Amino acid sequence: MLNGKETKPLKKILLVAGARPNFMKIAPLHNALVKSNKYKSIILHTGQHYDAKMSKVFFDDLGLPEPDIYLGIGSGSHAEQTAKVMIDFEKVLQKEIPDMVVVVGDVNSTLACSIVAAKLLVPVAHVESGLRSGDREMPEEINRIVTDSISDLLFVSEPSGMHNLVAEGKPDERMFFVGNIMIDSLVNHIQKANESDILEKVGLEPQKYTLITLHRPSNVDGKENLQKALRIFKQITLVSTVVFPVHPRTRKRFEDFGLMDEINANKKIMLLDPQGYIEFLKLMKDAALVLTDSGGIQEETTVLGVPCLTMRENTERPVTITVGTNQLVGTEESEVKAKAMEVLSGTTKTGKIPEKWDGKTAERIVECFDNVFAQW
Repeated sequence: MLNGKETKPLKKILLVAGARPNFMKIAPLHNALVKSNKYKSIILHTGQHYDAKMSKVFFDDLGLPEPDIYLGIGSGSHAEQTAKVMIDFEKVLQKEIPDMVVVVGDVNSTLACSIVAAKLLVPVAHVESGLRSGDREMPEEINRIVTDSISDLLFVSEPSGMHNLVAEGKPDERMFFVGNIMIDSLVNHIQKANESDILEKVGLEPQKYTLITLHRPSNVDGKENLQKALRIFKQITLVSTVVFPVHPRTRKRFEDFGLMDEINANKKIMLLDPQGYIEFLKLMKDAALVLTDSGGIQEETTVLGVPCLTMRENTERPVTITVGTNQLVGTEESEVKAKAMEVLSGTTKTGKIPEKWDGKTAERIVECFDNVFAQW
């Protein structure tokens, strides 16, 4: 009761995060929900990425509060990880009884939590819906397709997502082109990134290095793949320092396959520990080139105007190519080397910022929630 008037109870929104890219997507949405004063935002971290360097530091950098619920799932096969999340998340839903579950991206936690919520008849909203690579050998592609098939609200980041959902027969009233929520985090933290001293700490100069991020099995699993990656690195070092914030698992593979001596012998190859969000954003912003197999980095480099080469055979984010600074170069060693040297010689692709990648996506999602709950 407020001023003699009965106040409506806050709608309870449960935000699910499991891996680093998820944190950048839930942070602006959590803040927008809190700011609206209409919702109670509950943050659940499944623990899919579970060590401090891969997880906690991102919460700190993004100004997120400690998760309200932490499942601590940890590693395992895709089936094990998904099953563990489903078992524990069901208990959470039965206790919390939220009005909406929001899942983001395409990790195993996204799939697991959307299935559990749908079966318990809790409405599901999928942020970053409709993205498709066309490659079902990617576990993420399966996660995207299944999650979209059972979600009640589909929040789309780029035009291709809308086209894909229409082609799959999704009804218009469930689809919302709201823009890219990860860019909200970039816009909110770019000034802080500008002030980061990470370049001075590791001895780098702006535009004098190539930033590498590789994590997909096709690029880092097995000795042959790592040897190929190392040959690409060595080619790039002819004109640029190579900076690779490397996952501990990949670093161990370099060691196990006896490649560390070769890396250490080349003073222009720099292996860093995984970086926090602010430090990594600074490294991206000031790079002459980014070579990656990540989805989100294709988007961030497009907004930052940094040349990006994606070392994959396909991408679920085509707007980064048609509008942005990204180029798909495949995994053929000679092609990757040639394209990298071309960019570093000054032949770069100019791009623009895609529609609705303006830092206001979270606000648009909350407006959609307002309208949807008013109708339900």
